[in-house]
Amino acid sequence: METSQRDDQQRAAERRRKELLEAADRVVLRDGPGASMNAIAAEAGITKPILYRHFGDKGGLYRALATRHTEALLAGLRAALDAPAATRRDRVEATLDTYLVAIETRPQVYRFLMHPADEGHSPSDQGEQGFDVGRHSAPLLRRLGEELAQVIAERVDLGPGSDELARAWGHGIVGMMHAAGDWWLRERPFPRENLVRHLADLLWGRLAAAGDLEGGPAF
Repeated sequence: METSQRDDQQRAAERRRKELLEAADRVVLRDGPGASMNAIAAEAGITKPILYRHFGDKGGLYRALATRHTEALLAGLRAALDAPAATRRDRVEATLDTYLVAIETRPQVYRFLMHPADEGHSPSDQGEQGFDVGRHSAPLLRRLGEELAQVIAERVDLGPGSDELARAWGHGIVGMMHAAGDWWLRERPFPRENLVRHLADLLWGRLAAAGDLEGGPAF
């Protein structure tokens, strides 16, 4: 009976945490990097101390939101890599496009995750600064780089030094996507499809020449 009660309490806590993260998401979509704990607590219909009780502090809430969105992005990138495609070039372009679509469709979430809150905050914050997220963006990019490195290592025959190459390529590609996507999102100098093609052209040299790893999924 005690075990069942603990399970019920855990499920209730998980549901409540999910509801609070969804409330935080709504504020982030509205306020971007200026999202504050005051605004999130108000959106959730609770007091700020209760919000702290669930996440510890602003950093804890940020990490929970970052995990939520990073997992969704990684799932989208994996789906693009695994989707049927006529050629490797098509698969590369689909993967690049998936990343760019993600930041284009939810720019405020992207800015919240990847930029410090010095872009301003809502006057209703009553002096509270937005999340200081700049120092957290590097770990997110490193995680994406490691994930992509693993994909490359599992799929592409790079010959001697393959692990080293896969990690260098993984982090390099993520850095390229992040920097180019950030610039493009701010300036919108041309259609997204053009950026996908330009970045794929830049990547295409040795990646086009490498064979698929024997026994691994195609890339």
